[in-house]
Amino acid sequence: MLQPKDPAQKIELYLRQVRSGLRDLPEPQVADILQELRSHILESAQTGGALSDTATDAALQALGRPQEVASLYVAENFMARAESSRTPWMVLRGVFFWAMLSLKGFVVLTLCLIGYMFGAAFFIAALAKPFNPQAVGLWMTSPDSYSLMLGMTDSPRHGRELLGWFLIPVGCSLGGGTILLTTHFGLWCIRRFQRARVTLGLEGSHE
Repeated sequence: MLQPKDPAQKIELYLRQVRSGLRDLPEPQVADILQELRSHILESAQTGGALSDTATDAALQALGRPQEVASLYVAENFMARAESSRTPWMVLRGVFFWAMLSLKGFVVLTLCLIGYMFGAAFFIAALAKPFNPQAVGLWMTSPDSYSLMLGMTDSPRHGRELLGWFLIPVGCSLGGGTILLTTHFGLWCIRRFQRARVTLGLEGSHE
C-alpha cells in the first residue's frame, strides 16, 4: 500500500487505522477519540498556520503505531468500566487489556488470576462439601503436603482431612475474602495506571 505524501492525507490514514482498532467502543466515544487525536496532531504539525510534512511525520511518530494507540484507548475504556462496576469479571477484563500493553500489566493480570483461582477454589469447596463430604476437603497427604479436593476425584487413600464440616465457613470466608481483596488490588493497580500514565503524547507514554 502506497503511503500518501500529503500531510492531511497522512493524518486521515493514521486516524482510519486507529478507528479500525476501536471496534469494541461505542461510536460516539470513537468519534470523540478521533477528534481529540486530530486536534493534537494538527496542533503539533502546523507551523505558521500550515501543515508541515516533517512536523506531521514527527507528530504521528510521537503518538506511536495506530494499533497501539487504539489498544491503549480500549484498555482505558475497560478499566473505567471496571472501576464503575467493581466486579471481578470487569476487573479481569480491564487488566487483561492492560497486560496486552506492558509487562507491568501482565504481572498484575497474573497476580489477579492467582488470587481469583485461589478464592474460587475454596468457595467452590465450601459449596460442594454438603453434596460429597467424603471427597471434598482440605487433605494433608504427607507432613509437608496439602491438597484441596473439590470432589472431582476420590479422596486420597493416605492422609487425613483437616477441617471436616468447618470447611464450609472457612471456605466461604477465605474464598470470599480472597476474591474481594483481589478485586480491590486490581482496582488499586488500575487507578495507579490511570494516574501515572501520560496518554499518547497528549498526556504521556504507556505504563
